[in-house]
Amino acid sequence: MTELPDEIFRKWIHSFEEDQNGVTVYRPEEYEFPPARGRDGIEFRQDGVFIDWGIGRTDALDGINGHWEAETSRRVRISFEGNVQPPGIIEILHCDEKILKVRELPASS
Repeated sequence: MTELPDEIFRKWIHSFEEDQNGVTVYRPEEYEFPPARGRDGIEFRQDGVFIDWGIGRTDALDGINGHWEAETSRRVRISFEGNVQPPGIIEILHCDEKILKVRELPASS
């Protein structure tokens, strides 16, 4: 099985202020973000679980469970239980303990 960078295995919160040119930027949940009405996020777990954290009714995060499967060390296929969301591919452009930069691709890529 292809391995992902160790730093990716955590909950990442969307730092939308830093997004640019189709690149989505995430920071660890303990990062001091500027005020915002709500922020979504993603989480990779070492056991293959992927969680898409969306903004719920009270601006708290609600998780949608899915699974990840590494195609390469920089390309991850995502699927969701019960097909509640369409599958996709996440291309990892940069990952360290402070920042995760990805590009989301359709599952057919």
